[in-house]
Amino acid sequence: MSIVIVFPGQGSQRTGMAQDFFEASPVARDVFAEASTALNMDVARLCFEEDDRLNLTEFTQPAILTAEIAMWRTLESEFGLKGAAFGGHSLGEYTALVAAEVIPLAQAVHIVQERGRRMQEAVPAGVGTMAAIMQSDLSVSRLEACLSGLQVDIANHNAHNQVVISGEATAVEMATERYRDRPEGMGAKVRMLSVSAPFHSRMMAPIEPGFASLLFDASQEWSVEPSRCVTSNTSGRFHDGTREGLVDRLTRQISGTVRWVDNMVALCSLGPDRIIEVGPGRPLRGFFRGLGDGLGNATLDAITNLSSARRALATPPVEPNPAPPHPAHHSA
Repeated sequence: MSIVIVFPGQGSQRTGMAQDFFEASPVARDVFAEASTALNMDVARLCFEEDDRLNLTEFTQPAILTAEIAMWRTLESEFGLKGAAFGGHSLGEYTALVAAEVIPLAQAVHIVQERGRRMQEAVPAGVGTMAAIMQSDLSVSRLEACLSGLQVDIANHNAHNQVVISGEATAVEMATERYRDRPEGMGAKVRMLSVSAPFHSRMMAPIEPGFASLLFDASQEWSVEPSRCVTSNTSGRFHDGTREGLVDRLTRQISGTVRWVDNMVALCSLGPDRIIEVGPGRPLRGFFRGLGDGLGNATLDAITNLSSARRALATPPVEPNPAPPHPAHHSA
């Protein structure tokens, strides 16, 4: 059976994510311990207890990546789940690269923490924003026409009926008004997103050169060949298995459009039997459903906790293996 595994990104975080995996599986606990050592902080405490930092980009990104890899490695080792290909939405692309054994976990959590810190510092809070536009017959090209002359970009092409725009706050509001005032915008729903920065917009571009240097240095320890089975948000296709290409696409992902529709099409072109979303939330399953016939014969599942894993994989429960409430490594 051919199975595609996909991982959601920022916005899917929640208090308690992966805690049931942590409590039941030594594999999951090892993941949290490794991440905690790498970051010199208690990642389990950050994920499992009420903590305002969980919604601060610098901490959100390594927390989500750690939780998703803890879930994935448990599913892989104790449930026998194997992925023929991987994809991830924005931050989730890094999780996919760790799952495909391209980037070591300890290095990945460092990279995404630095990515989050630089993204947050690129634009002062309140200067930028993002808005989701939802419409059954949404035309990306017509929406782009409404962005002309404005400091606004297409941030995410999530589904045939959903696009997210990002940029300077006043300009984003103006763009949504322009679109809804046109005949093609009739019936469109707009939801302003609660975000701390205008992610995936030109306003993020100034941090890319420095981040490219960080990635290039880190990439000397990567196993780049397996990246051929991971989709790139930037290109919309699979990575080409080269170090230079991988660094370039991950760099440009910061200010570029997340071409998730193209990623879904690329993954479905493999003709998988199943597509399974693994993470604390399940936004991607709905996006895949929007492909309609483009799904082929693939069935969709989402694993957000241990109970849903048992249902989806029809595997006997993992026996609880009592552990201390947190990994051995703590930070002040």
